[in-house]
Amino acid sequence: MLRKITTLVATAALSATLIAGSALASGPIVIKFSHVVAENTPKGQMANKFKALVEEKLAGKVKVEVFPNSQLFGDNKVLEAMLLGDVQMGAPALSKFSRYTKKLQIFDLPFLFKDMAAVGKFQQSDKGHELLKSLEKKGLVGLGYLHNGLKQLSSSQPLRVPADAKGLKFRIMSSDVLAAQFEAVHATPLKKPFSEVFTLLQTRAIDGQENTWSNIYSKKFFEVQPYITESNHGLLDYMVVTSKEFWMGLDKNIQSEIKKALDEAIAFGNKIAAQKSLDDRQKIIDSKRSKIIELSAAERSQWVEAMKPVWQQFEKEIGKDMIDAAYKSNM
Repeated sequence: MLRKITTLVATAALSATLIAGSALASGPIVIKFSHVVAENTPKGQMANKFKALVEEKLAGKVKVEVFPNSQLFGDNKVLEAMLLGDVQMGAPALSKFSRYTKKLQIFDLPFLFKDMAAVGKFQQSDKGHELLKSLEKKGLVGLGYLHNGLKQLSSSQPLRVPADAKGLKFRIMSSDVLAAQFEAVHATPLKKPFSEVFTLLQTRAIDGQENTWSNIYSKKFFEVQPYITESNHGLLDYMVVTSKEFWMGLDKNIQSEIKKALDEAIAFGNKIAAQKSLDDRQKIIDSKRSKIIELSAAERSQWVEAMKPVWQQFEKEIGKDMIDAAYKSNM
């Protein structure tokens, strides 16, 4: 009996040694983080900060590989790749998730948020966290929101009131809400890749576009657009996302440390984004290449009145309770 017990103990010890050796041989957990922008952008700096924090907190256990500038996947393919396990994290624009949930269309609604403080307040609320979980049925997990900023309208002619946009062609991201937004002011929305916008503007194939100050400056849209209306009419933000299979498969302690690192990195990126928005706006002013039009209260109210019916148009898909909660974040 003693010999039998000794044999069992020895066998168990050998098995444990082999398992430990196998785990050690397999190396650290690798997180491939794919995004579409340059490393010096707020998103790029956030991803690199996340890499540094994870490798500091979980040295030898987790390794982060960052792939900027669409080196692995563009925003249109990264979510599919994530579900296949080819990449573990990404940060697509919120409008890219419409295939997986209609609820995130809320962030495309025009004039829903008065400023970025209201955006942050809503995103950190219970409803904001509920939206992060809205992708789980499709196999994805939202881990946090990353800011770019509020959008402005640029055009080949001055835009002060909605009637000025009538008949003009505007480039938009692939979003039914954004299409409805421009149709509400009798303009023509055209879904075109971001990489083509400068050429389309330069050749006058389109009349205008909507974007944040940082994108308007970094992509030099202000050089081929004589007017920029400071409308702050919409939001361009991103969601840091992973696959449910990968996330739930992590040891809870490792998962917790990764989330702490990501939260810190997102706060870092959002701070950079806020300052960059101010700096790039001033650089556009200093360039004297494009005139910035500041709307009066009366002019702005005309835009709000013209575009606000879009809220009701998408109310059933998004949820009235969600829209109401977002609107209350302005108070």
